[in-house]
Amino acid sequence: MSDAPFTSLAGFRTLLKSLNGPDGAARAAAEARNGQLTKPPGALGRLEDLGIWYAGWRGDARAQVTSPQVIVFAANHGVAARGVSAFPAEVTAQMVANFRAGGAAVNQLARTFGARMDVHSIELERPTADFTTGPAMTEAEVVAALAIGWNAVDPASDLLVAGEMGIGNTTSAAALAHALFGAAPTDWVGRGTGVDDAGLALKARVVGEGLAANPGAAHDPLEALRCLGGRELAAVAGAIARARQLSIPVVLDGFICTSAAAVLERAAPGALDHAVAGHVSAEPGHPRLLAALDKTPLLSLGMRLGEGSGAALAVAVVQAAAACLSGMATFAEAGVSDG
Repeated sequence: MSDAPFTSLAGFRTLLKSLNGPDGAARAAAEARNGQLTKPPGALGRLEDLGIWYAGWRGDARAQVTSPQVIVFAANHGVAARGVSAFPAEVTAQMVANFRAGGAAVNQLARTFGARMDVHSIELERPTADFTTGPAMTEAEVVAALAIGWNAVDPASDLLVAGEMGIGNTTSAAALAHALFGAAPTDWVGRGTGVDDAGLALKARVVGEGLAANPGAAHDPLEALRCLGGRELAAVAGAIARARQLSIPVVLDGFICTSAAAVLERAAPGALDHAVAGHVSAEPGHPRLLAALDKTPLLSLGMRLGEGSGAALAVAVVQAAAACLSGMATFAEAGVSDG
């Protein structure tokens, strides 16, 4: 059924704690090369650090981004029945069809930057349970979703974006963030698909009810994913973990993706060292979440679409950083005096 090397949350937890790190020799060589390029020291700003980071994870001081992959995972949430979204649950399936037809924003961005794009719909006809009445998923269900994400990553890719689609999933993401990092439900909820003030208040109340119904989620990140997450959030987490095993750097998308990724970091500190924040979303919980993870976003454009769109756009920044580090001439190669 699955090629994933885990069959339980305990197995996935063990895997997270044995993840590989970057190639120290490649990183050192990249730093040395960066110091010899035809520019004043630090003149390319964050692009320099980004290029070195990418080289270290790829194990090549002159690595380039040539095969990025964008994966969109879609699933439905039982909590959507509480009226937390401005759109009905049927929209999830309709958007999956749009992704597959090439009509969504993320399709255009993936195409623009030469990324392969894959879409995985996960049991759309069977939403998770309403987490205000108990766990959203059984252990078998969350493990199966993690495995879908794990198996979706192309080992030949060299940069990963994991996007999502699921009506109600900003509420699920807010509940996850609330369980993982505390603070009040109102600190994590936003307007999502465009709910009004009454809808915003409802979302905050539902998030609070979710943790009250699943108190163990506050003490175990993987239990938080099982009890409060969704199948697409679990798949995002599984894909990011698989990318780490394959030494494929990751660009994180917005609030929902980052909430799913945060589960990994809380379960095994350092599990997101191979990931950068592609952008900061207009969803109000996202800056708070990035601060908790100590991730500085590459872009800030007021985006809040989800589906991997902000991260797909940031692929260009990582491509540029790697291209400068690998392709620029050194002072010696160019015959330019370095003073």
